[in-house]
Amino acid sequence: MNKNQENKRALIEGRAALIVIDIQASTFIKQSNDDRAIPHMEDYDVRMLRARAVIDKARERNIPVIFIQEIHRANLIDFGRELDGDETIHCLDNNPNTDLAKEQMGFQPDDYHIQKRRYSAFYGTDLEILLKGLKAETLILVGGLTDVCVHYTFVDGHQGDYFCRVIEECVAGSSIEAHNASLKAMEYLQTGAIRHTDEVMYAMDQTTQ
Repeated sequence: MNKNQENKRALIEGRAALIVIDIQASTFIKQSNDDRAIPHMEDYDVRMLRARAVIDKARERNIPVIFIQEIHRANLIDFGRELDGDETIHCLDNNPNTDLAKEQMGFQPDDYHIQKRRYSAFYGTDLEILLKGLKAETLILVGGLTDVCVHYTFVDGHQGDYFCRVIEECVAGSSIEAHNASLKAMEYLQTGAIRHTDEVMYAMDQTTQ
């Protein structure tokens, strides 16, 4: 039997949670990559907007929605090694564009909101405690960037024995090349990790939570 067939799992195993990664107000400000702290692939904002339908479906099916927000102190004390690469200063707590894109994503008071200082939504946050409380086994990931915060969160979720699913149309990277490379790397870790919106919405309709 083919190894991929042996490893095949249901799209949603057990209870699910939707993880919305770093869809913040700055996402929808029109800028060139020369002006951005982090480059974005061409249709970045369009891909982020597609996540709204998934968020609405999750609420309809009683699947918890967890918004992740990258945020740094204005005195830069918590950046660590994050500025050693290609990124410049971003997501400062005194900048209103660091806030979640609440209007575009339809943020509601009973949604969960976790702030992070590093790429992974697990690192130095209470996400693990929240997921245990929710009894979540499958994490459905949308947001950005595919090759940075989505990828690192996926890897930590994988190492924490969660079933991780990424909706290809609802994530975007720093470039199309980086986006595709990260999707391939995540699929390597979990067969069936990379999914499409229609099949995720269908799976949500079949689940009871």
